[in-house]
Amino acid sequence: MTGRKLDDTLSTSPQVTPDELEIIAAAGFRSVISNRPDSEDPGQPTAAEMKAAAEQYGLAFRHIPVTGSGIGPSDIQAMAEALDTLPGPIFGFCRTGTRTAMLWALARAPSSDPDTLIAAARDAGYDLSGLRARL
Repeated sequence: MTGRKLDDTLSTSPQVTPDELEIIAAAGFRSVISNRPDSEDPGQPTAAEMKAAAEQYGLAFRHIPVTGSGIGPSDIQAMAEALDTLPGPIFGFCRTGTRTAMLWALARAPSSDPDTLIAAARDAGYDLSGLRARL
């Protein structure tokens, strides 16, 4: 499990396991956002399993499942609402962390400069330059 900090609110990573949520909680995170659809890959934990584990470790949990090519306005709004209302800091994940970074940037776009968002993502290891037109 390797979290990459996007800003003071959100860090992201590839898929984590229910057991790793204990480590995430011990690291000071207070919430978890899953951006993976259930059954995306064989054997991945379901959102229900992740939610139960998160709650066991005192973490709030939100499931906002998206595909990379299918991020729409309602997904962006759900992510913005989660970032604004969940207790922070927040740990987000998907298969590689990229969708979480994309949703974060799109959710923050109305109040942030595109270059700043792209640079922050780049510093965390994610190339969001292809999102520039949407930001």
